[in-house]
Amino acid sequence: MTAPVRGQNLTYTVANSLGAAVVTGVYSADNPIPIEAELCRQYAASRSVVREAVKMLTAKGLLGSRPRLGTWVQPESNWNLLDPDVLGWLLERKYEPALLVEFTELRLAVEPGAAALAARVAGAEEKAAIRSAIERMQAADRGDDDPLDSDIAFHVAVLRATRNRFYAQLTGFSATALRFSIRTTNRYKGVQLASIADHKKVADAIIAGKSAAAGEAMRKLIQEALDLILKREALQVTRRASANANR
Repeated sequence: MTAPVRGQNLTYTVANSLGAAVVTGVYSADNPIPIEAELCRQYAASRSVVREAVKMLTAKGLLGSRPRLGTWVQPESNWNLLDPDVLGWLLERKYEPALLVEFTELRLAVEPGAAALAARVAGAEEKAAIRSAIERMQAADRGDDDPLDSDIAFHVAVLRATRNRFYAQLTGFSATALRFSIRTTNRYKGVQLASIADHKKVADAIIAGKSAAAGEAMRKLIQEALDLILKREALQVTRRASANANR
């Protein structure tokens, strides 16, 4: 680890570095986090800064900490995987197909419902955000916007258009995971752009207030991505088995 750059929020810098180290396996139950004094030295930080960073990671489920017992790494089952920071650190680990599959399965359970609800309750402002995201995707197709950012903007806009605080809480998590997921599925498809037509079907249904159509269009969009991931991973398993058999 390196000392943080001056001028950054030191507490968040320490928390980010420690969090990434825990999730990527630098620290674990078998390789404990250094004692507080050592962390202070590594980061040129005060004890109060280190303690606050540890509190942040404890709230995310990564660490446990008690007076006179010190600080330890919690098992992965305790981690808050819906926290955007935790998810971002998870994605820094070696690529895990299961992580991508599980996230896409969650999207399949959540986003069609969000699209259906958005079609019922979205107001002019939310519909305008969805239109804007589609226009950005069209601009990206012309080379005038970022394909990944515009795609993410669309899915975030749909979640926000539900006017549901629980769906809205998923926007940070979704944006982080989608940045990884979309890149991967586009690579599998051999293209860098999402299907604008498929996304526009969702948008048009929401804007028209057609709840069932919006939900079904979103379901098809995500199911296609999940099918692609599962097919690709099955092919990789077959190739590895064939390679091992030929050794």
